[in-house]
Amino acid sequence: MTEEDDKTVLNFHQMELDDRILKAIAKLGWIRPTLIQEKAIPIILEKRDVLIQAKTGSGKTASFLIPVIQKILNSKSSLKEQKVSALIMSPSKLLCQQIDKVLTDLTIKCSKVIKNVNLAAKSQVNAQKHVSQNPDIIISTPARILNLLKQDHVSFKDSLETVVLDEADLLFSCGYKEDVKNILEKYLPSTYQSVLASATLSDEVMDLKKVMLQNSVTLKLEEPELPPITQLAHYYILAEEEEKAAILFTLFKLFLIKGKCIIFVNSVNKCYKLKLFLDQFKIRSCVLNSELPANIRSHTVHEFNVGTYEIIIASDEKTISSKSKIQGGSNNEYGVSRGIDFRCVSNVINFDFPTDVKSYIHRSGRTARGNNKGNVLSFISVSEKNLMDAVEEHLNVSYGDKNIQIIKKHQFKIEDIEPFKYRAHDAWYAVTKSAIREARLKEIKREICNSEKLKSFFENSPRELQVFKHDAPLSIIKPIEHLSEVPDYIVPPQLKNVVGIVTKKHKNYQPKQKRKTYDNPLAVDGKKKKIL
Repeated sequence: MTEEDDKTVLNFHQMELDDRILKAIAKLGWIRPTLIQEKAIPIILEKRDVLIQAKTGSGKTASFLIPVIQKILNSKSSLKEQKVSALIMSPSKLLCQQIDKVLTDLTIKCSKVIKNVNLAAKSQVNAQKHVSQNPDIIISTPARILNLLKQDHVSFKDSLETVVLDEADLLFSCGYKEDVKNILEKYLPSTYQSVLASATLSDEVMDLKKVMLQNSVTLKLEEPELPPITQLAHYYILAEEEEKAAILFTLFKLFLIKGKCIIFVNSVNKCYKLKLFLDQFKIRSCVLNSELPANIRSHTVHEFNVGTYEIIIASDEKTISSKSKIQGGSNNEYGVSRGIDFRCVSNVINFDFPTDVKSYIHRSGRTARGNNKGNVLSFISVSEKNLMDAVEEHLNVSYGDKNIQIIKKHQFKIEDIEPFKYRAHDAWYAVTKSAIREARLKEIKREICNSEKLKSFFENSPRELQVFKHDAPLSIIKPIEHLSEVPDYIVPPQLKNVVGIVTKKHKNYQPKQKRKTYDNPLAVDGKKKKIL
């Protein structure tokens, strides 16, 4: 069964949901369900198996969480003892944390009744403790829950009612195929309701459907890859590496780009180089480092989403080993673009152009979400021109019009930034490999000091902590005061008119005042004395 073309909109209050869920939804500010929520929630409440295909940002997480919560609330009155009712599996710690955040928001009015735990955020010992309490809902990566099942710390045979596989297509690409197969074959009850949620219907997902789903409903949103060009504008600027840095600096300092931005580069080292470059001009940004633990990445995304940072620098570098995939330590090659919930992004900037069409689509999908408008701006070097042509050809086919230019040349003249180039040049080359290495080391040291696992060790060995903190002080590049200011004389007149810029004066700046003639001993009758 595919999605019905039913024009009647079914609102949340018409779905026979518990008042506590409706109050939580109202607190979240959700006025009406998304299309996938409108279709999926009633069907899951009917206890039918469902396959949901919808892209990130469509609301598919809430589409399975709301009915799961409702079913547990319905059964609470007749339950004699606490039991695990639902298992939700996702391919990474970061995605598990996002599910847990939405679940916490949806159960805020019934948190005393419904207990849930995100095992992906717990140590092995803490995970054992939490599952022993039989929470109503368990969120986990397949590897973590399988380990606990093998050790008999938890059992689903007599209690589990619902199994959800979120981002099912990524579960296999992240190396979880055997883990999922083991869980399905050995540790689940004979009957349970299954929900598969996926952005794509890969062959692996269809194979999983045959194994898990019985008499199922398939909800497939027939959506375009990207929003229409009236909602999402695509631009490019021809520039080489050093010019890219100068252009980016100019765009931010002259406020030519407004709103929250994701800047994509093609390596983690480039993330830090770009951040250290912007730091010198007091342009605040944060780095989403795929090599750091999931809880750190989750915190970085949260800081960006709540507005602590307006700029986040990310990479979709393909550096994930098989081991890290199995452990769920990182997302797959499109991990930054796929699955992560970036909110209210106005602009995507491709500082480095993506290496293929698929990556361009995923990057661009981070903006123009819902009814919001967005922009994708790509810096194109001569060597990247062929890649852009391939993307343009694909977009023409996708939008169904081969006669229009989708990626338009930005009306930005490179000669306009000549006065900014010398500043950008010095700042860009000041960020050496040594500075990047030290910046990354500083971040790792900070996270080690904040590590829950090492906290007890450092408490028992305070001297070790002091030695670790003060070992080899880092010489990270410090901002140069005058670089953060933009003198009025270097701003081209045409750019002043475009952005209506008012250049900021130094905070201690005071305009010079002319001396009053009657207080000036060198002036007589308003004229300066001649000094012999």
